[in-house]
Amino acid sequence: MPHAEKGLAVGLFGGSFNPPHAGHALVAEIALRRLALDQLWWMVTPGNPLKSTGELAPLSERLQLSEQIAKNPKIKVTAFEAAHHVRYTADALALVKARNPGVDFVWIMGADSLRDFHRWQRWREIVMTFPIAVVDRPGATLSFLSSVVAKTFDYARVDEGDAPRLARMKAPAWTFIHGPRSSLSSSAIRKLAKG
Repeated sequence: MPHAEKGLAVGLFGGSFNPPHAGHALVAEIALRRLALDQLWWMVTPGNPLKSTGELAPLSERLQLSEQIAKNPKIKVTAFEAAHHVRYTADALALVKARNPGVDFVWIMGADSLRDFHRWQRWREIVMTFPIAVVDRPGATLSFLSSVVAKTFDYARVDEGDAPRLARMKAPAWTFIHGPRSSLSSSAIRKLAKG
């Protein structure tokens, strides 16, 4: 797990990154800038429990590719979930919170993930652990409004103009961040690689 001093604002950006691409790097850069983060932890997960592992590249390969793409020195690429045998996001966030008292964290996710977020293990617990920044993705700008999570936690939505303060807020708190979008997707890249 990367090191963070007390008082820092740190973004948590998790995914299988299978493979990582410029679209992921764009989300990370937008989050760093718009959320006024001191660090961003690029968390390469062992695998997504909701996705097939049949096409999942080895963790070491996804880590190495992520390190090549994540050029900003504020981005720390990590696979601590595998080292701690953590399978679900709720458990990863609980571990991060327990190990880092005094650090202000914000969970970062692409708007495309919000659509199925209510299917994640203990999704309400995730929302109650850290504030969440939902970063715009192509084709997901409007669908996020109809998501179960957006409706359930509508009262906790924070104006996008307050995004720089999000990490310092008490959960539940979330915002939607508009900005440049990349049409790249890991599934499309895998499909192309198959030929």
